[in-house]
Amino acid sequence: MSNPVYLALDLPQLREAKELAGKVRAHIGGVKLGLEFFCAHGAHGVHTLAGLGLPIFLDLKLHDIPNTVARAIQAIHVLEPAIVTIHASGGRAMMEDAKAAAGEHTRVVAVTMLTSLDERDLARTGIDGTPHDQVLRLTDLAREAGLDGVVCSGKEVKAVHERWKDGFLVVPGLRPAGADAADQKRTVTPRQARDDGASVLVIGRPITRAEDPLAAARAIEATL
Repeated sequence: MSNPVYLALDLPQLREAKELAGKVRAHIGGVKLGLEFFCAHGAHGVHTLAGLGLPIFLDLKLHDIPNTVARAIQAIHVLEPAIVTIHASGGRAMMEDAKAAAGEHTRVVAVTMLTSLDERDLARTGIDGTPHDQVLRLTDLAREAGLDGVVCSGKEVKAVHERWKDGFLVVPGLRPAGADAADQKRTVTPRQARDDGASVLVIGRPITRAEDPLAAARAIEATL
C-alpha cells in the first residue's frame, strides 16, 4: 500500500464529506466510513464516496450472533468494501462466519479494544488485566478464526505485529505530534504506528477539523 492513511469521514452532510475527501484525495490511501456515516447516508453515501476512486473501509464494528453478522456481511457485498470491521469480543464462531460470508476482495478485521477505553474501563466491565493483555488475547482469537487482521491502538500494534507478522493491522486514534488527543486515551503519532507495524492508519479529526485540511493531510503524509 503506497499510502496507508485512511481518512475517517464521519461527517453529517454527504456533500461536505465528498468535497473534503476530494480535496485531500491525492494525500490519502482510502476513506473510512463509520457507523455514524452509514446510518445517516446508507448505501447511497458509500456509492457516492466510492465514486472518488479510493478504497472504502466500512467501519461498522458488527457484533451480534454469528448468523446475523454473516447476513449483514452478505448484505454489504454490493458495496464492495476493501475492509470491514467486526468486534472480536463477539467470539470465534461469529468471526469465522463473518469471514466466510465476506467477498473475495474484502478484508475482515476484528476490533480488539476501542481506543477510547483504558484499564479502568475494562475493570468496570468485569475484564481483568491491562489493555495490552486484552488486545493480545483477542488478537490470538481473531487469528485462530481466520480473519485478515485486527484493529488495535498504536500502543499495542508493535506487540501485535510481533505476534502476527502477516496480520493486516489497522490503527485508529492517531494524533500528529502536538495535536489534542480529545476523547482518545491510547494514542501515538502516525509515524510511530507505521514504524511499529501498522498496515492502515485511520486519521479523522486532525484532517477533517483542521483549518486547512489539505495542508494537514499533506503534512501527515510527509511524516510517513
